Amino acid sequence: MPGNRIGRINEEVQRELSALIRRLKDPRVNQAGMVSVTRAEVTNDLRYCKVYISVLDKSREADVLKGLKSASGFLRRELGRALRLRYTPELQFEGDNSMLRGARVLDILRNVEYAEEPDDTGNPENLNDTEENRDETAETGQEIC
Repeated sequence: MPGNRIGRINEEVQRELSALIRRLKDPRVNQAGMVSVTRAEVTNDLRYCKVYISVLDKSREADVLKGLKSASGFLRRELGRALRLRYTPELQFEGDNSMLRGARVLDILRNVEYAEEPDDTGNPENLNDTEENRDETAETGQEIC
């Protein structure tokens, strides 16, 4: 099962990089607050690895990514020592904005739930496409909002 092996390698890379990033002495990474490795994706040939980084202070995310890019040689060497794979993947760091996307989707879902809340009769109250609106639109030719 090669897919399972890659999954285990991804988890191990994520775990090792999380520990290694805490040991970095680069001030761009140290002084940024909490820096987390949210995901690591190693290619099937083990040559490249995309590492997704989440930074608590979003205004310093670009500096943290620059610091990690400059330390990628050190991180790759230490990762190779820890994992003992045939090839040590080249690390590519990217900012992870999945938390922002998740919050946006949650906000959209909350707005949809609010718009579809039923009134006392059990009918949705805020929907424009009710029977009455369709009848009035057909009679007058204008849409009622």
